[in-house]
Amino acid sequence: MSTYLLSRIGQGLMLVLIMSLLVFLGLFAIGNPVDMFVNPQADQAEIARTTAALGLDKPLWEQYGQFVRKAIKGDLGQSFVHGASALQLILDRLPATLELALVAITIAIVFGIPLGLWAGLKPDTFVGRFIMGGSIIGFSLPTFWVGLMLIMVFAVHLQWLPASGRAVTESVLGVQTSLASLDGWRHVLLPALNLALFKLSLIVRLTRSGTREALTQDYVRFARAKGLTGRRIVGVHVLKNVLVPIITVIGMEFGSLLAFSVVTETVFAWPGMGKLLIDSITQLDRPVVVAYLMFVVVLYVAINFVSDLAYSLLDPRVRLGGAAR
Repeated sequence: MSTYLLSRIGQGLMLVLIMSLLVFLGLFAIGNPVDMFVNPQADQAEIARTTAALGLDKPLWEQYGQFVRKAIKGDLGQSFVHGASALQLILDRLPATLELALVAITIAIVFGIPLGLWAGLKPDTFVGRFIMGGSIIGFSLPTFWVGLMLIMVFAVHLQWLPASGRAVTESVLGVQTSLASLDGWRHVLLPALNLALFKLSLIVRLTRSGTREALTQDYVRFARAKGLTGRRIVGVHVLKNVLVPIITVIGMEFGSLLAFSVVTETVFAWPGMGKLLIDSITQLDRPVVVAYLMFVVVLYVAINFVSDLAYSLLDPRVRLGGAAR
């Protein structure tokens, strides 16, 4: 157990180091931030002063080494535009993205697993076919188009929900959230539904596939032979085994909701990390972009690690490190 944990931590740290180098080199090759801060008629002396002030006058390897040394201490640099800690800017936007992702993944799980079970248990019925057809549509529709349609229908025509923005936040256990009020839920519902559509379709199809496979296994046949009720067979034997691969997928998809909700946050003007990323790319604010991407890498490593632990707890046949006890 301890050997496995140390191995996974080592692998995670190596991945973070490799990704930091790739991110740093990739962003260095895109544009020159100095052009955003100096007058087009500026002379070479002014350009040199601005370059030195931004720390871009040093060789690339020295810039990267300085970045790594500071990153180990939790300092991912200062924003060129805001003049504040890049990591702090991201953490300030994290609660907004986090609550959006939590509501979206909750919608996907609450509706996706039951619908997938229904489609798996009754695949030849009209409802089963309808569920699978709907999941295909959920995969196919582009996120930005769905977002615009949701705004058009529920915000413009029906005027049930607000079209954009986040409600006034309140402090709950030291975290600023808008979900403590009804108005907050009205604001988050449309963007969360837009984010949840693809994840919902994915969970439906995974659950349906897992259910169809589980129903053919010997343990299900044995349970039926013992005279167990259909509800107990599905709830105890089928669902537990179906959840094993879904747990890992849900963990990774939750990470993707946190990291890549850029389109939804832009369409609904949601003040989260995705909106900050778009603004930083437009302004060539390299420290913020680097900090964001590194935050995403660490997030994925952590979520994958937690998912593996949950995987082994859910199914005792899964042995950490591949060794049987």
